[in-house]
Amino acid sequence: MESGQKLPLDRINQIVDYLRSRLEEEDYEKKGEFKIMNTEELIEQEKKYLMQTYTRPKMILKQGKGMKVWDREGKEYYDFVGGIAVNNLGYSHPELVQAINKQAKKLIHCSNLYYNEPQIILARSLVELSCGDKVFFANSGAEVNEGAIKIAVKYFKNRGENRYKIIYMKNSFHGRTIATLAATGQSKYQKDYLEILPRFKEAIFNDLHSVKVALDQEVAAIILEPIQGEGGVYVADKGFIEGIKELCEKEKILLIFDEIQCGLGRTGKMFAYQHYGVEPDILTVAKSLGGGIPIGALIAKEEVSASFQPGDHGTTFGGNPLACAAALANLRILQEEKLVEKCTEKGEYFKNRLIELKVKFPHRIKEIRGLGLMIGMELYEEGEEIVKKCLEEGFLINCTSKKVLRFLPPLIVEKREIDYLIAVLDKIFTQM
Repeated sequence: MESGQKLPLDRINQIVDYLRSRLEEEDYEKKGEFKIMNTEELIEQEKKYLMQTYTRPKMILKQGKGMKVWDREGKEYYDFVGGIAVNNLGYSHPELVQAINKQAKKLIHCSNLYYNEPQIILARSLVELSCGDKVFFANSGAEVNEGAIKIAVKYFKNRGENRYKIIYMKNSFHGRTIATLAATGQSKYQKDYLEILPRFKEAIFNDLHSVKVALDQEVAAIILEPIQGEGGVYVADKGFIEGIKELCEKEKILLIFDEIQCGLGRTGKMFAYQHYGVEPDILTVAKSLGGGIPIGALIAKEEVSASFQPGDHGTTFGGNPLACAAALANLRILQEEKLVEKCTEKGEYFKNRLIELKVKFPHRIKEIRGLGLMIGMELYEEGEEIVKKCLEEGFLINCTSKKVLRFLPPLIVEKREIDYLIAVLDKIFTQM
Protein backbone atom coordinates (compact mmCIF):
# COMPACT_ATOMS: atom_id res chain seq x y z
CA MET A 1 0.00 0.00 0.00
CA GLU A 2 1.35 3.41 -1.01
CA SER A 3 2.18 6.02 1.61
CA GLY A 4 -0.86 8.08 2.57
CA GLN A 5 -3.36 5.55 1.16
CA LYS A 6 -6.17 4.71 3.59
CA LEU A 7 -7.25 1.21 4.53
CA PRO A 8 -10.88 0.40 3.65
CA LEU A 9 -13.24 0.38 6.64
CA ASP A 10 -14.03 -3.34 6.41
CA ARG A 11 -10.31 -4.16 6.49
CA ILE A 12 -9.83 -1.93 9.56
CA ASN A 13 -12.75 -3.66 11.29
CA GLN A 14 -11.28 -7.06 10.43
CA ILE A 15 -7.93 -6.10 12.00
CA VAL A 16 -9.66 -4.75 15.11
CA ASP A 17 -11.71 -7.96 15.47
CA TYR A 18 -8.58 -10.08 15.04
CA LEU A 19 -6.65 -8.13 17.68
CA ARG A 20 -9.61 -8.28 20.06
CA SER A 21 -9.84 -12.07 19.67
CA ARG A 22 -6.10 -12.43 20.33
CA LEU A 23 -6.42 -10.39 23.52
CA GLU A 24 -9.34 -12.57 24.61
CA GLU A 25 -7.26 -15.71 23.97
CA GLU A 26 -4.36 -14.34 25.97
CA ASP A 27 -6.76 -13.51 28.79
CA TYR A 28 -8.12 -17.08 28.79
CA GLU A 29 -4.56 -18.43 28.78
CA LYS A 30 -3.62 -16.29 31.78
CA LYS A 31 -6.62 -17.70 33.64
CA GLY A 32 -5.42 -21.20 32.83
CA GLU A 33 -8.51 -22.04 30.74
CA PHE A 34 -6.48 -23.10 27.70
CA LYS A 35 -3.08 -22.75 26.10
CA ILE A 36 -2.81 -20.75 22.88
CA MET A 37 -1.76 -23.14 20.11
CA ASN A 38 -0.90 -22.64 16.48
CA THR A 39 -2.85 -24.26 13.65
CA GLU A 40 -0.66 -27.36 13.41
CA GLU A 41 -0.84 -27.98 17.16
CA LEU A 42 -4.64 -27.63 17.13
CA ILE A 43 -5.01 -30.06 14.22
CA GLU A 44 -2.90 -32.59 16.11
CA GLN A 45 -5.24 -32.13 19.07
CA GLU A 46 -8.19 -32.68 16.76
CA LYS A 47 -6.75 -35.99 15.58
CA LYS A 48 -6.17 -37.03 19.17
CA TYR A 49 -9.52 -36.10 20.67
CA LEU A 50 -12.12 -36.06 17.87
CA MET A 51 -13.54 -39.07 16.04
CA GLN A 52 -12.17 -38.93 12.51
CA THR A 53 -15.41 -38.66 10.55
CA TYR A 54 -14.32 -35.82 8.24
CA THR A 55 -11.45 -35.12 5.87
CA ARG A 56 -10.64 -31.43 6.16
CA PRO A 57 -8.08 -28.97 4.73
CA LYS A 58 -5.33 -27.86 7.08
CA MET A 59 -6.77 -24.49 8.04
CA ILE A 60 -8.94 -23.43 10.97
CA LEU A 61 -11.68 -20.89 10.41
CA LYS A 62 -11.81 -18.28 13.13
CA GLN A 63 -14.28 -15.56 12.22
CA GLY A 64 -16.60 -14.42 9.46
CA LYS A 65 -18.48 -11.39 8.21
CA GLY A 66 -20.85 -11.20 5.28
CA MET A 67 -19.65 -13.52 2.50
CA LYS A 68 -16.15 -13.83 3.95
CA VAL A 69 -14.41 -15.97 6.56
CA TRP A 70 -10.87 -15.77 7.88
CA ASP A 71 -8.60 -18.49 9.20
CA ARG A 72 -6.30 -18.23 12.22
CA GLU A 73 -3.50 -16.85 10.06
CA GLY A 74 -5.75 -14.08 8.76
CA LYS A 75 -6.19 -15.50 5.24
CA GLU A 76 -9.48 -14.42 3.67
CA TYR A 77 -11.95 -16.71 1.90
CA TYR A 78 -15.20 -16.15 0.03
CA ASP A 79 -17.64 -18.82 1.20
CA PHE A 80 -19.66 -20.42 -1.61
CA VAL A 81 -20.61 -23.42 0.56
CA GLY A 82 -22.58 -21.36 3.07
CA GLY A 83 -22.10 -23.85 5.90
CA ILE A 84 -23.75 -26.42 3.56
CA ALA A 85 -26.78 -24.19 2.87
CA VAL A 86 -26.98 -23.02 6.50
CA ASN A 87 -25.65 -19.45 6.47
CA ASN A 88 -28.30 -17.82 4.28
CA LEU A 89 -27.54 -14.45 5.88
CA GLY A 90 -23.79 -14.93 5.64
CA TYR A 91 -21.71 -14.42 8.77
CA SER A 92 -22.31 -12.12 11.75
CA HIS A 93 -25.43 -10.43 10.41
CA PRO A 94 -25.86 -7.70 13.04
CA GLU A 95 -29.61 -8.21 13.53
CA LEU A 96 -29.24 -11.98 13.90
CA VAL A 97 -26.37 -11.55 16.36
CA GLN A 98 -28.43 -9.01 18.33
CA ALA A 99 -31.43 -11.37 18.50
CA ILE A 100 -29.24 -14.23 19.77
CA ASN A 101 -27.55 -12.03 22.37
CA LYS A 102 -30.86 -10.59 23.54
CA GLN A 103 -32.44 -14.02 24.00
CA ALA A 104 -29.31 -15.51 25.61
CA LYS A 105 -29.53 -12.85 28.32
CA LYS A 106 -33.13 -13.84 29.05
CA LEU A 107 -33.54 -17.60 28.62
CA ILE A 108 -31.45 -20.09 26.63
CA HIS A 109 -33.18 -23.34 27.54
CA CYS A 110 -36.14 -24.48 29.60
CA SER A 111 -37.05 -27.92 28.09
CA ASN A 112 -40.35 -28.84 26.50
CA LEU A 113 -41.90 -29.56 29.87
CA TYR A 114 -42.85 -25.87 29.83
CA TYR A 115 -44.14 -23.35 27.29
CA ASN A 116 -41.74 -20.81 25.82
CA GLU A 117 -42.79 -17.77 23.83
CA PRO A 118 -40.30 -17.82 20.91
CA GLN A 119 -41.25 -21.44 20.14
CA ILE A 120 -44.95 -20.61 19.86
CA ILE A 121 -44.36 -17.52 17.71
CA LEU A 122 -41.95 -19.38 15.41
CA ALA A 123 -44.44 -22.22 14.94
CA ARG A 124 -47.11 -19.67 13.98
CA SER A 125 -44.71 -17.99 11.53
CA LEU A 126 -43.85 -21.28 9.80
CA VAL A 127 -47.52 -22.26 9.51
CA GLU A 128 -48.35 -18.84 8.03
CA LEU A 129 -45.49 -19.16 5.50
CA SER A 130 -46.09 -22.79 4.54
CA CYS A 131 -48.86 -25.21 3.58
CA GLY A 132 -48.77 -26.89 7.00
CA ASP A 133 -50.94 -26.54 10.10
CA LYS A 134 -48.82 -27.80 13.00
CA VAL A 135 -45.08 -27.88 13.78
CA PHE A 136 -42.72 -30.09 15.79
CA PHE A 137 -39.24 -28.71 16.49
CA ALA A 138 -36.03 -30.73 16.69
CA ASN A 139 -32.32 -29.94 16.30
CA SER A 140 -31.38 -31.15 12.82
CA GLY A 141 -32.57 -32.32 9.43
CA ALA A 142 -32.07 -35.99 10.25
CA GLU A 143 -34.20 -35.63 13.38
CA VAL A 144 -37.15 -33.98 11.63
CA ASN A 145 -36.96 -36.51 8.78
CA GLU A 146 -36.98 -39.24 11.41
CA GLY A 147 -40.06 -37.58 12.88
CA ALA A 148 -41.68 -37.41 9.44
CA ILE A 149 -41.22 -41.17 8.94
CA LYS A 150 -42.51 -41.86 12.44
CA ILE A 151 -45.63 -39.70 12.13
CA ALA A 152 -46.46 -41.20 8.70
CA VAL A 153 -46.47 -44.72 10.15
CA LYS A 154 -48.37 -43.55 13.25
CA TYR A 155 -51.00 -41.90 11.03
CA PHE A 156 -51.94 -45.23 9.50
CA LYS A 157 -51.54 -47.11 12.79
CA ASN A 158 -54.20 -44.83 14.30
CA ARG A 159 -56.47 -45.69 11.39
CA GLY A 160 -56.01 -49.42 11.94
CA GLU A 161 -53.88 -49.86 8.80
CA ASN A 162 -50.58 -51.76 8.80
CA ARG A 163 -48.61 -49.42 6.54
CA TYR A 164 -44.99 -48.98 7.53
CA LYS A 165 -42.91 -48.84 4.32
CA ILE A 166 -41.46 -45.66 2.86
CA ILE A 167 -40.61 -45.16 -0.82
CA TYR A 168 -37.49 -43.05 -1.32
CA MET A 169 -35.54 -41.95 -4.40
CA LYS A 170 -32.24 -43.28 -5.67
CA ASN A 171 -29.36 -40.85 -4.94
CA SER A 172 -31.40 -39.10 -2.23
CA PHE A 173 -30.00 -38.04 1.12
CA HIS A 174 -32.22 -37.73 4.19
CA GLY A 175 -29.82 -38.08 7.13
CA ARG A 176 -27.49 -40.40 9.04
CA THR A 177 -29.74 -41.82 11.74
CA ILE A 178 -30.79 -45.45 11.27
CA ALA A 179 -34.24 -44.68 9.84
CA THR A 180 -33.08 -41.81 7.63
CA LEU A 181 -30.17 -43.91 6.37
CA ALA A 182 -32.73 -46.48 5.28
CA ALA A 183 -34.47 -43.74 3.28
CA THR A 184 -31.21 -42.49 1.74
CA GLY A 185 -30.62 -43.77 -1.78
CA GLN A 186 -26.81 -43.92 -1.66
CA SER A 187 -25.24 -47.27 -0.77
CA LYS A 188 -21.96 -45.67 0.37
CA TYR A 189 -23.77 -44.36 3.45
CA GLN A 190 -25.74 -47.58 4.09
CA LYS A 191 -23.26 -50.40 3.46
CA ASP A 192 -21.96 -50.80 7.03
CA TYR A 193 -25.43 -50.80 8.60
CA LEU A 194 -27.57 -52.91 6.25
CA GLU A 195 -28.28 -55.56 8.90
CA ILE A 196 -30.07 -53.12 11.20
CA LEU A 197 -31.77 -50.83 8.67
CA PRO A 198 -35.55 -51.04 8.26
CA ARG A 199 -36.49 -52.17 4.75
CA PHE A 200 -37.66 -49.18 2.74
CA LYS A 201 -38.30 -49.24 -1.02
CA GLU A 202 -36.29 -47.42 -3.67
CA ALA A 203 -37.60 -45.66 -6.78
CA ILE A 204 -35.85 -43.52 -9.39
CA PHE A 205 -35.92 -39.74 -9.21
CA ASN A 206 -37.93 -38.18 -12.07
CA ASP A 207 -39.23 -41.63 -13.11
CA LEU A 208 -42.90 -41.92 -12.14
CA HIS A 209 -43.20 -45.48 -13.47
CA SER A 210 -40.53 -46.68 -11.02
CA VAL A 211 -42.57 -45.22 -8.14
CA LYS A 212 -45.69 -47.05 -9.30
CA VAL A 213 -43.72 -50.31 -9.46
CA ALA A 214 -42.51 -49.81 -5.86
CA LEU A 215 -46.04 -49.28 -4.51
CA ASP A 216 -47.77 -51.96 -2.46
CA GLN A 217 -50.42 -52.12 0.27
CA GLU A 218 -47.85 -51.60 3.04
CA VAL A 219 -46.48 -48.26 1.78
CA ALA A 220 -47.28 -45.36 4.11
CA ALA A 221 -45.49 -42.50 2.37
CA ILE A 222 -43.21 -41.28 -0.39
CA ILE A 223 -40.31 -39.08 0.68
CA LEU A 224 -38.32 -36.96 -1.75
CA GLU A 225 -36.26 -33.81 -2.12
CA PRO A 226 -37.62 -31.39 -4.74
CA ILE A 227 -33.94 -30.80 -5.49
CA GLN A 228 -31.48 -33.57 -4.65
CA GLY A 229 -28.56 -31.81 -2.99
CA GLU A 230 -26.06 -34.45 -1.90
CA GLY A 231 -27.11 -36.54 -4.90
CA GLY A 232 -25.70 -34.01 -7.36
CA VAL A 233 -28.10 -31.02 -7.50
CA TYR A 234 -30.83 -32.63 -9.60
CA VAL A 235 -34.09 -30.67 -9.91
CA ALA A 236 -37.38 -32.58 -9.95
CA ASP A 237 -39.43 -32.26 -13.14
CA LYS A 238 -42.79 -30.52 -12.70
CA GLY A 239 -44.59 -33.46 -14.31
CA PHE A 240 -42.88 -35.88 -11.93
CA ILE A 241 -43.95 -33.95 -8.83
CA GLU A 242 -47.50 -33.54 -10.14
CA GLY A 243 -47.63 -37.25 -10.94
CA ILE A 244 -46.36 -38.19 -7.47
CA LYS A 245 -49.03 -36.02 -5.83
CA GLU A 246 -51.77 -37.53 -7.99
CA LEU A 247 -50.51 -41.02 -7.16
CA CYS A 248 -50.48 -40.28 -3.41
CA GLU A 249 -54.05 -39.00 -3.53
CA LYS A 250 -55.23 -42.00 -5.56
CA GLU A 251 -53.52 -44.56 -3.29
CA LYS A 252 -54.30 -42.55 -0.12
CA ILE A 253 -50.67 -42.43 1.03
CA LEU A 254 -48.71 -39.48 2.41
CA LEU A 255 -46.30 -37.23 0.54
CA ILE A 256 -43.20 -36.00 2.43
CA PHE A 257 -41.02 -33.23 1.01
CA ASP A 258 -37.53 -32.98 2.48
CA GLU A 259 -36.56 -29.33 2.05
CA ILE A 260 -33.71 -29.43 4.53
CA GLN A 261 -31.29 -28.08 1.93
CA CYS A 262 -33.50 -26.47 -0.71
CA GLY A 263 -36.07 -24.75 1.54
CA LEU A 264 -36.30 -21.30 3.12
CA GLY A 265 -35.56 -19.11 0.14
CA ARG A 266 -32.66 -20.85 -1.56
CA THR A 267 -34.57 -21.64 -4.76
CA GLY A 268 -36.13 -18.19 -5.16
CA LYS A 269 -39.29 -19.09 -3.26
CA MET A 270 -39.67 -19.60 0.47
CA PHE A 271 -40.23 -23.31 -0.12
CA ALA A 272 -39.27 -25.33 -3.19
CA TYR A 273 -42.69 -27.02 -3.41
CA GLN A 274 -44.12 -23.62 -4.37
CA HIS A 275 -42.45 -23.94 -7.78
CA TYR A 276 -44.66 -26.95 -8.54
CA GLY A 277 -48.10 -25.91 -7.31
CA VAL A 278 -48.16 -29.08 -5.21
CA GLU A 279 -48.51 -29.23 -1.43
CA PRO A 280 -46.96 -32.10 0.57
CA ASP A 281 -48.70 -33.62 3.58
CA ILE A 282 -45.46 -33.33 5.56
CA LEU A 283 -42.65 -30.82 5.07
CA THR A 284 -39.24 -30.83 6.76
CA VAL A 285 -36.84 -27.90 7.04
CA ALA A 286 -33.62 -27.36 9.02
CA LYS A 287 -30.13 -26.19 7.95
CA SER A 288 -30.72 -22.46 7.31
CA LEU A 289 -33.74 -22.11 9.62
CA GLY A 290 -31.72 -20.86 12.61
CA GLY A 291 -29.14 -18.87 10.64
CA GLY A 292 -26.42 -21.14 12.05
CA ILE A 293 -28.05 -22.10 15.36
CA PRO A 294 -29.15 -25.79 15.18
CA ILE A 295 -32.91 -26.18 14.70
CA GLY A 296 -35.18 -28.25 12.47
CA ALA A 297 -38.94 -28.20 11.93
CA LEU A 298 -41.38 -30.95 11.01
CA ILE A 299 -44.44 -29.26 9.51
CA ALA A 300 -47.59 -31.27 8.81
CA LYS A 301 -51.19 -30.90 7.72
CA GLU A 302 -53.77 -30.93 10.53
CA GLU A 303 -55.04 -34.47 9.88
CA VAL A 304 -51.51 -35.90 9.94
CA SER A 305 -50.25 -33.82 12.89
CA ALA A 306 -53.12 -35.12 15.04
CA SER A 307 -51.43 -38.55 14.93
CA PHE A 308 -48.94 -37.37 17.56
CA GLN A 309 -50.37 -37.19 21.06
CA PRO A 310 -48.52 -36.41 24.34
CA GLY A 311 -45.81 -39.02 24.85
CA ASP A 312 -45.67 -40.15 21.19
CA HIS A 313 -42.63 -38.05 20.32
CA GLY A 314 -40.30 -35.64 22.07
CA THR A 315 -36.94 -33.91 22.32
CA THR A 316 -34.97 -32.21 25.09
CA PHE A 317 -33.43 -29.37 23.13
CA GLY A 318 -35.77 -29.03 20.15
CA GLY A 319 -37.49 -25.65 19.96
CA ASN A 320 -35.49 -24.12 22.79
CA PRO A 321 -35.90 -20.34 23.24
CA LEU A 322 -32.47 -19.42 21.86
CA ALA A 323 -32.79 -21.43 18.63
CA CYS A 324 -36.34 -20.20 18.05
CA ALA A 325 -35.37 -16.55 18.63
CA ALA A 326 -32.56 -16.96 16.07
CA ALA A 327 -34.95 -18.57 13.58
CA LEU A 328 -37.52 -15.79 14.03
CA ALA A 329 -34.88 -13.14 13.36
CA ASN A 330 -33.62 -15.11 10.37
CA LEU A 331 -37.09 -15.37 8.80
CA ARG A 332 -37.78 -11.69 9.44
CA ILE A 333 -34.51 -10.61 7.81
CA LEU A 334 -35.08 -12.86 4.79
CA GLN A 335 -38.39 -11.12 4.19
CA GLU A 336 -37.41 -7.54 5.11
CA GLU A 337 -34.32 -7.59 2.90
CA LYS A 338 -36.26 -9.41 0.13
CA LEU A 339 -33.47 -11.98 -0.10
CA VAL A 340 -35.83 -14.69 -1.36
CA GLU A 341 -36.99 -12.61 -4.32
CA LYS A 342 -33.43 -11.49 -5.11
CA CYS A 343 -32.31 -15.12 -5.08
CA THR A 344 -33.96 -15.80 -8.45
CA GLU A 345 -32.10 -13.00 -10.23
CA LYS A 346 -28.77 -13.81 -8.58
CA GLY A 347 -29.22 -17.51 -9.30
CA GLU A 348 -29.89 -16.89 -12.99
CA TYR A 349 -26.86 -14.62 -13.20
CA PHE A 350 -24.69 -17.26 -11.48
CA LYS A 351 -25.94 -20.05 -13.77
CA ASN A 352 -25.36 -17.97 -16.89
CA ARG A 353 -21.79 -17.18 -15.83
CA LEU A 354 -21.18 -20.89 -15.23
CA ILE A 355 -22.68 -21.71 -18.64
CA GLU A 356 -20.13 -19.31 -20.15
CA LEU A 357 -17.42 -21.48 -18.59
CA LYS A 358 -19.08 -24.61 -20.00
CA VAL A 359 -18.97 -23.09 -23.48
CA LYS A 360 -15.31 -22.21 -22.99
CA PHE A 361 -14.33 -25.58 -21.47
CA PRO A 362 -16.72 -28.13 -23.09
CA HIS A 363 -14.24 -30.99 -22.59
CA ARG A 364 -14.22 -30.43 -18.80
CA ILE A 365 -17.74 -29.27 -17.93
CA LYS A 366 -20.65 -31.61 -18.68
CA GLU A 367 -23.71 -29.76 -17.35
CA ILE A 368 -24.88 -26.79 -15.30
CA ARG A 369 -28.13 -27.29 -13.34
CA GLY A 370 -30.00 -26.02 -10.33
CA LEU A 371 -32.58 -23.53 -9.13
CA GLY A 372 -31.98 -20.17 -7.48
CA LEU A 373 -28.74 -20.26 -5.49
CA MET A 374 -28.54 -24.06 -5.36
CA ILE A 375 -26.41 -24.84 -8.39
CA GLY A 376 -24.36 -27.80 -9.57
CA MET A 377 -21.61 -27.97 -12.17
CA GLU A 378 -21.10 -31.56 -13.32
CA LEU A 379 -17.62 -32.34 -14.60
CA TYR A 380 -16.27 -35.12 -16.78
CA GLU A 381 -13.69 -35.85 -14.10
CA GLU A 382 -13.59 -35.85 -10.30
CA GLY A 383 -13.75 -32.38 -8.80
CA GLU A 384 -11.85 -32.60 -5.52
CA GLU A 385 -8.67 -31.14 -7.04
CA ILE A 386 -10.62 -28.08 -8.19
CA VAL A 387 -12.00 -27.64 -4.66
CA LYS A 388 -8.40 -27.63 -3.37
CA LYS A 389 -7.25 -25.11 -5.97
CA CYS A 390 -10.17 -22.81 -5.16
CA LEU A 391 -9.20 -22.99 -1.49
CA GLU A 392 -5.67 -21.88 -2.39
CA GLU A 393 -7.19 -18.94 -4.28
CA GLY A 394 -9.35 -17.97 -1.29
CA PHE A 395 -12.71 -19.52 -2.28
CA LEU A 396 -14.63 -22.22 -0.43
CA ILE A 397 -16.61 -24.52 -2.73
CA ASN A 398 -17.82 -28.09 -2.39
CA CYS A 399 -17.83 -31.27 -4.48
CA THR A 400 -20.60 -33.85 -4.13
CA SER A 401 -21.15 -37.16 -5.94
CA LYS A 402 -17.44 -36.99 -6.86
CA LYS A 403 -17.96 -35.00 -10.07
CA VAL A 404 -20.42 -32.23 -9.16
CA LEU A 405 -19.16 -28.87 -7.91
CA ARG A 406 -21.99 -27.64 -5.68
CA PHE A 407 -22.51 -23.93 -5.02
CA LEU A 408 -24.63 -22.92 -2.00
CA PRO A 409 -23.58 -19.32 -1.26
CA PRO A 410 -25.31 -17.16 1.34
CA LEU A 411 -28.32 -15.41 -0.16
CA ILE A 412 -26.58 -12.07 0.45
CA VAL A 413 -24.01 -12.87 -2.29
CA GLU A 414 -23.45 -10.03 -4.76
CA LYS A 415 -22.89 -10.33 -8.51
CA ARG A 416 -19.35 -8.99 -8.18
CA GLU A 417 -18.53 -11.82 -5.73
CA ILE A 418 -19.94 -14.34 -8.20
CA ASP A 419 -17.69 -12.76 -10.83
CA TYR A 420 -14.66 -13.19 -8.54
CA LEU A 421 -15.37 -16.93 -8.30
CA ILE A 422 -15.96 -17.26 -12.06
CA ALA A 423 -12.57 -15.62 -12.70
CA VAL A 424 -10.87 -18.10 -10.34
CA LEU A 425 -12.61 -21.11 -11.93
CA ASP A 426 -11.64 -19.80 -15.38
CA LYS A 427 -8.03 -19.52 -14.23
CA ILE A 428 -8.05 -23.05 -12.76
CA PHE A 429 -9.63 -24.67 -15.83
CA THR A 430 -7.18 -22.79 -18.10
CA GLN A 431 -4.19 -24.03 -16.06
CA MET A 432 -5.50 -27.60 -16.15
